[in-house]
Amino acid sequence: MTDHHSESGLLETRLRILTWNIWWRFGPWRQRRPAIAATLKRLDADVIALQEVWSDETTDQAAGLAGELGYHHVYAWSMDMEGVGFGNAVLSRWPIKRHDTIPLHGGKETGEGRNALFAEIEGPRGLIPVFSTHLNWKLHHSHIRQRQVTDLALFVDGKRPWSFPPIVCGDLNADPPSEEIRMLTGLATCPVEGLVFHDAWRAAGGGGAGITWDNRNPNAATELEPDRRIDYILVGWPQARGAGHIVGCKVAGNEPVDGVWPSDHHAVLAELRY
Repeated sequence: MTDHHSESGLLETRLRILTWNIWWRFGPWRQRRPAIAATLKRLDADVIALQEVWSDETTDQAAGLAGELGYHHVYAWSMDMEGVGFGNAVLSRWPIKRHDTIPLHGGKETGEGRNALFAEIEGPRGLIPVFSTHLNWKLHHSHIRQRQVTDLALFVDGKRPWSFPPIVCGDLNADPPSEEIRMLTGLATCPVEGLVFHDAWRAAGGGGAGITWDNRNPNAATELEPDRRIDYILVGWPQARGAGHIVGCKVAGNEPVDGVWPSDHHAVLAELRY
C-alpha cells in the first residue's frame, strides 16, 4: 500500500483558523467592540468563524469587523433577539467563492433559531471548506444537539468533493464526552458513515483542559456555571500530503484588552497543514 502523504513529503505551509463566540450585544457591548477587533488583529488568523454576531437595519457587525481587518466575509442570520439579528459569520483573508446556510433542528421545540453557515474560501493553495455553527445552549438539550449535529454532518457531506478536509467551527455548547461530540469525532455512531472529525484541541492542544467557558472571565462568572470546553475546531481526515493535519491549537481571546474582556467565551486558534 502506498502512503500518499509521503509521496512528495508533508506540507510545511500553514493555515491559521480561529473560532469565537463574540457574545452578541450582551454586557457592555459597545466597550467590547474595539476589544474584539483588537484581539482579532493581534491573532491574525487567515480564516475566522464567529458566532453570536449581531446585525440590524443600519449595522452589520461581521461587515464592520471584516472591513477593519481588510477581509472578505459572509453572515447568516439565525434569529431575532429584541429586534436585533443574531447569527454566524465567516471572515477570510481570501475571497469567498460560494456560501450556503441551513437551519438546524430545534426551532419549533425550543424557540432557538440555529443554523450552519458554509463558506468555500479561495485560498492560495486551493479551496478551503469552512463551516460556522452554534448549537442550542441548555444543558438538558443534548437530544436537540444530537439532531443538530446530524443536520450539520449531512450539510457538510453535501458539499463534497473537497481536496482540503472540511473544517467545522463553533460554539457547540457540549462537553467533549457528550454524545453529540462523540458522534462527530467517531466515538459514537456517526451521522454520516465515514465522515469523522479530529478535535483540534485534543489533537494538538498540548494537554490541559482547553477551557473556553472560564470563570476567570467576569462575563462568564455571572452565569454560575462550571468551567467547560464547549468551543471547537473540528477538522476532517487529512488529505494528500497531510493537508488539514492539525499541528497546533491554543485557547485565545482569554485576557482583557485595556481592562475590557472581549466576550464571555474564549476563542480557539488552530494551525493546519495547507
